[in-house]
Amino acid sequence: MSSFGLNLFKGKIATDQVFPFPEVLTPDQKQTLQELVDPVSKFFEEQNDAMKNDSIEKVEDETMEGLKAMGAFGLQVPTDLGGLGLRNTQYARLVEIVGAHDLGVGITLGAHQSIGFKGILLFGNPEQKAKYLPKLATGETVAAFCLTEPQSGSDASSIRCRAVLSPDGKHYILNGSKIWISNGGLAEIFTVFAQTSVKSEKTGETKDKVTAFIVERSFGGVTSGPPEKKMGIKASNTAEVYFEDVKIPVENVLAGEGGGFKVAMNILNNGRFGMAAALSGTMKYCIQKAVEHAASRTQFGHKIHSFGVIQEKIARMTILQYVTESMAYMISANMDQGSTEFQIEAAISKVFASEAAWFCADEAIQILGGMGYMKDCGLERVMRDLRIFRIFEGTNDILRLFVSLTGIQYAGASLKELQKAMKNPTANLGLIFGIGSKMAMRKVGLSTGESLAPYVAPELTDSASKASQAIEDFGATVESLLLKYNKKIVDEQFLLSRLADSAIDIYAMVSVLSRASRSLSEKHASAQHEATIANTWCTEAAIRIKSNLNDISNPTSGKTYRNLAQISKDVVANGGLFQRHPLGF
Repeated sequence: MSSFGLNLFKGKIATDQVFPFPEVLTPDQKQTLQELVDPVSKFFEEQNDAMKNDSIEKVEDETMEGLKAMGAFGLQVPTDLGGLGLRNTQYARLVEIVGAHDLGVGITLGAHQSIGFKGILLFGNPEQKAKYLPKLATGETVAAFCLTEPQSGSDASSIRCRAVLSPDGKHYILNGSKIWISNGGLAEIFTVFAQTSVKSEKTGETKDKVTAFIVERSFGGVTSGPPEKKMGIKASNTAEVYFEDVKIPVENVLAGEGGGFKVAMNILNNGRFGMAAALSGTMKYCIQKAVEHAASRTQFGHKIHSFGVIQEKIARMTILQYVTESMAYMISANMDQGSTEFQIEAAISKVFASEAAWFCADEAIQILGGMGYMKDCGLERVMRDLRIFRIFEGTNDILRLFVSLTGIQYAGASLKELQKAMKNPTANLGLIFGIGSKMAMRKVGLSTGESLAPYVAPELTDSASKASQAIEDFGATVESLLLKYNKKIVDEQFLLSRLADSAIDIYAMVSVLSRASRSLSEKHASAQHEATIANTWCTEAAIRIKSNLNDISNPTSGKTYRNLAQISKDVVANGGLFQRHPLGF
């Protein structure tokens, strides 16, 4: 299954993942899900007290036991190992409910299974799975993911934690510490990433490489600091974890010595869709609070929902929720279909969802006015909880660079292939004409003829044309960047950020066009409403994309970027603001 996101960087429309909107659940799986949705919803509405969890800064003991009893700690663990064995799409629906009620609980559950023991699920051998997953699935033991260190946040390659093989070759001795570990003070099982000395089979040379380990607190030498005091998600436990001469049996290595970086990236890529699903639930909650207030609040003799400024806020919140939800369920379905190339799409969904949810919480508070600012309303807690989502599991700034550079690397491989083929053109005419002709057509402003129109409902044809043109222009921009900067493109972060924003907008366009087309073809009651959402999004996204792509190639923008860089350098060199005060002192 071809990745839409990767092919986008070639200016190519790959529809495998996006059209038609994927449906993966069998009737039996839908029935199983429905049987879980009702009790989970009821539990969060009647038993979980989000405000109390936030106040006492932990998930209430009774709530934790209730979650364990429901199987919430082993949603994706296979049934033969004690879990519920849910598919990604089923998991997404349940975490959406959690996200609508209590993000602190959501982080506790997510840190446990979305990243904490996900490495065992993805890379564990049969013995490791049989040993650890049954107790993790029931919540008898809690898991944590230990990657971040004081010197290695987004830069995972700068890890200093070290594991040394014992002289008898039976254990690794682990030393070091990890910071800001969700569930760090609760966990019995840790997925820990540390530097190890690895000898190359080819060269015989020894190099430091990151290795992933399954570490038990019971091994000894594992301690944790007090819970961190945080702005939000206070109910979740966050603590520093220390490892002092911890003896780890060699059989507790995950995916082989030196395979840790691959393990870490796969865990994070596999978990990001769940964040989008959870935040789509949070956005629903914010919209509900805003709508209830707007429908009942009277000012100047009218209900405030009749005012244009309020209507725009509610509409934009609704559109962003629709986009987020569409992305989350498209990616989860792609994963369930067996797709292995979804890392760009997952990163896009995390960036988009975390920023869209923040917007929705902010606008909901604005609609409620003073009432929204009060603690009892609940939105104040939601806003505090949401702020972390733009930071953890890959900051949005780094993920934008990840999206651009991953896509550019993929597109660059085609250019290298073309350059190689040009050295022997008679033997590679097909390749040259295939790649080269498209590049030439874009260079002179001609369309390559690829279109999304055949895949969408008639009501969305104009929006499909806008998306097709955006993909065309995007591909041309990527080609020009590669030709101009080659490997040095990695240093052009002003450009890469705007390229990522364009990719995010395009993927959002395609997600809503696909979902709305399905609703129209199946004649859902909300079909016209969804079509209006999709058309509105595509109209505005096309304008933003054009602006961002123009900025990338416009010399005037280049001067602005240099000015911004200089302003920042001046302020940093001065240790703070540099300008003279208006009063002269």
